[in-house]
Amino acid sequence: MYVTIPKISLRIIARRVALFALGCIVALVFLSGCGQVIAVIPTSTPGPVPGATFSPPAVPAPAFTATPAPYTPPPTPTFTATPDPTVYLVVPGDTLSRIAIQYGVSVEALQEENNILDPRTLQPGQRLVIPFGNATDGNQAQARPTPTPIPFAHQRVHFSFTPLGGLWVLGEVENTNDFTLEQIRVGVKLLDADEETLALEHGSALLNLVEPGEVAPFAILFEKAPKEFASYQIYPLSGVPAYEGGYYKDLVVEDLAFEGELLASYQVTGSIRNVGRDEAIEVQVILTAYDSLDRVIAARTIAPALNVIPADGATTFTAILVPLGGLVERIHAAAQGRRYPVAN
Repeated sequence: MYVTIPKISLRIIARRVALFALGCIVALVFLSGCGQVIAVIPTSTPGPVPGATFSPPAVPAPAFTATPAPYTPPPTPTFTATPDPTVYLVVPGDTLSRIAIQYGVSVEALQEENNILDPRTLQPGQRLVIPFGNATDGNQAQARPTPTPIPFAHQRVHFSFTPLGGLWVLGEVENTNDFTLEQIRVGVKLLDADEETLALEHGSALLNLVEPGEVAPFAILFEKAPKEFASYQIYPLSGVPAYEGGYYKDLVVEDLAFEGELLASYQVTGSIRNVGRDEAIEVQVILTAYDSLDRVIAARTIAPALNVIPADGATTFTAILVPLGGLVERIHAAAQGRRYPVAN
């Protein structure tokens, strides 16, 4: 079956198609005439993200320690020709009174000069230094000559100024002789650039008895010290051969420990044991503290809980040490005592 489309209808369709196409063209022209711009926003390239800043862990500031002044070696003693002190060797049967009469001195002077607590403790072989200036016969006292000091060495010296203008000088003496020393005294001179003496002071070693090769600490205070000094000298003032019979040496320090608050103070604890067969009296403990450079930065003498220790007995001690500069690296403790006088 055929359908016939009238020619007029075809015309109408063609016209409408043409009009639609024309409308599309006009629309495109209109849109372009409006000037609409579509801006493309570029994607920004991400920059490097800052990494975490690394801060090394804080290193504790090194502890301040006083730098000692330049050391001037002590001069070789050039002593005047003065007589050496008279030393008497005790023989069996001697008494202090007989020796005192023989040399024209008092018994009290002999005791003081030789650190004898009880005249009855005199022993054969004991060396006695005869004092001068203590004549008992009414004559004018003889002036004691200046003896040549028995030499000993010093070491591990440390200086520390005080807030009030003083100066502590700490160190050790070493007995370089082949015999035991007692009554050791040390002199210290502070010198200017021309090696002239600005100040001098002296003090005793803290140990009563120093055996050959052993050391003893000293602590000497200049109450008013020069603000500056170019160098210093440390020299022996005195020291005599020791009579060891009056001392008690069978004391051992055990369980030594310390803890502290860095530069503030340190608590030291320990015990003393009597390993001998006799009773020890007048027991003392000598404490010495050293810094990382092995210099003496604190030294003191303390009394233990009991200053009398029976044979095979023990006691404890506790003390506070305040260092005069720097951290304490190690602490040494030594005990000393005497024995009861034995009646002849």
